Amino acid sequence: MESARASGVKKISVAAFEGETPESTSATADEVHWLRVGQLGKLLEAARKSGARHAMMAGQLAPANLFDLRPDFRALILLAKLRRRNAETLFGEIANQLASIGLELLSAMTFLDEHVAGTGQMAGPNLRRRDIDDIQFGFDVAKEISRLDIGQSVVVKSGTVLAVEAFEGTNDCIRRGGSLGGKGAILVKVTKPNQDMRFDVPVIGERTIEVAREAKIKAIACEANRTLLLDRPAVCRAAQHAGVTLYGISR
Repeated sequence: MESARASGVKKISVAAFEGETPESTSATADEVHWLRVGQLGKLLEAARKSGARHAMMAGQLAPANLFDLRPDFRALILLAKLRRRNAETLFGEIANQLASIGLELLSAMTFLDEHVAGTGQMAGPNLRRRDIDDIQFGFDVAKEISRLDIGQSVVVKSGTVLAVEAFEGTNDCIRRGGSLGGKGAILVKVTKPNQDMRFDVPVIGERTIEVAREAKIKAIACEANRTLLLDRPAVCRAAQHAGVTLYGISR
């Protein structure tokens, strides 16, 4: 929100989700509307009342919430239209609903240029040539599984895929890969082909670094210019302190 304010945004209204949105996230907003995941009608009504003409999706929802919805009538109608339920179809249809009331959904990276991952080493110990080879290998594999809409992260070591992210999310993928590979495995996180950057943008935060440290992951490689570091200086400090290399890669 600080970046939006600095860019001249006069009023910020937040739709916050119970059990998901930290209260600190919305502390500096001008108004906050609390709702449950699945209350689409209430979300649209809050959007109307705010008077906003632009919106952004920020943060993440736990994957389990996609199967633990308590949908209102508006959400039931939306869900009935969808043959596949994933982030792209669900949030894409929500974007359409917002557009129907005159609200344009912006890229989730708007106002956040300074927190986007760059190319090359950003923090942590220097890597060896074989580590870079593993990163390139993991990048190619992750791009393929993301094309199939399975997940967007893999854990690799010495040219072997240890774990592939699916519904469980990145942190559990890290834990599984670390338990199989022991010390020195590498996490690689990418975007999907033609990914809609209005939502579901790859994110790395301090919690990701902590989970990687616990799992003895050597490095986290993410797609450069298409991955958000949630407070880049803090994430880089955390990686440096944990001894986890943070590395940006592009094709």
